[in-house]
Amino acid sequence: MATNSFKIGVVCASSRFSKERAEAVEAWMAQNHPDRDVAVVFHPACFLKHGHFAGDDRARADAFVEFANDPRIDAIWFARGGYGSCRIADAVIPRLEAVARKKRYMGYSDAGSLLAGMYKAGFEHLAHGPMASDSVREDATARGALSWLTTGRTDWIEPSLATDPRPAVAFNLTILNELTGTALEPDLSGHVLMLEEVSEAAYRIDRMMFHLTSQASIRRVAGIRLGRVSDVTPNDPDFGQTPEEIIRYWCLRSGIPFLGNADIGHDGANKVVPFGRP
Repeated sequence: MATNSFKIGVVCASSRFSKERAEAVEAWMAQNHPDRDVAVVFHPACFLKHGHFAGDDRARADAFVEFANDPRIDAIWFARGGYGSCRIADAVIPRLEAVARKKRYMGYSDAGSLLAGMYKAGFEHLAHGPMASDSVREDATARGALSWLTTGRTDWIEPSLATDPRPAVAFNLTILNELTGTALEPDLSGHVLMLEEVSEAAYRIDRMMFHLTSQASIRRVAGIRLGRVSDVTPNDPDFGQTPEEIIRYWCLRSGIPFLGNADIGHDGANKVVPFGRP
C-alpha cells in the first residue's frame, strides 16, 4: 500500500459481512486504483459472527471507534446495512475524538441510526450514500461514492441538491420512524427530508408515515422528497395506493410539503445526499 494513499476504513455496525464480498471490493479497487492512491482497509471485526451480527455489540462499537479515532484512516465507509447500528450508537458517539469529527462517513439503510446520532452530535461530514458491499456492483456507483469519500464532492449527487439551497438529509423510512423520539433523533427543522424504503408492505408504509408525520419534530421539516420504494411485499387485500400516493396523503394531512421525488433507494442508482447544506 502506498504510504501516501487515501485510506478508507470499512466497518460493520450491523449484520454479518462475508470475506467473499470484501474480496470483491478489494478486487474492484485493485482494478480501478492500481497505483493505490485510494485504498480500502477492512477492520478485522467485519468478519466476526455473533448470531445475526458482525460480532457482538461491544466488538462492533470498539471497531467503529478504533477506525474513527485513528489518524491514519481518512474516511469511514459502512460495509453494509441489515440491522444493529442502533444497538451500539450510544456506546460509540461519546467516545469519538476530534480527529473523528474531521472524517467523512457514508452509508444508508441501517447505518442511518449512527448517522442520525452523529448529525445530532454536530458531525459535519456525513452522507446517505452507497456502501462498500453494494457499490462495486456498478462502476458509476462506486466511483461516485469514492469521489465523495475522498474529496467531499461528487457528480453522483442527488439532483435536487443542485438547485435547492436548504439543508437536506436522507433516511430509510423504517429507520427514521424507529429513531423518532429517541436520543438519536436529530433536529431536522427546515431540512428537506428524503425517504426511501425496501421490502415493506404498503400498509406498513402507511402506518409508518402516520407515526412519522404525527411527530411535532418531523412537522418542522421543510418538506419531504420520496426516493424509490422497491420490492413492495404483497398484501391481501391489496392496499389500493401506491407508495407515492401514501406519502402524498400523509404530507397533505400533516401539512408537510411534498417536494417530489429523490434519486435514492436500495439499488445501484442510489445517489449521495450529504447531510446539511449542499
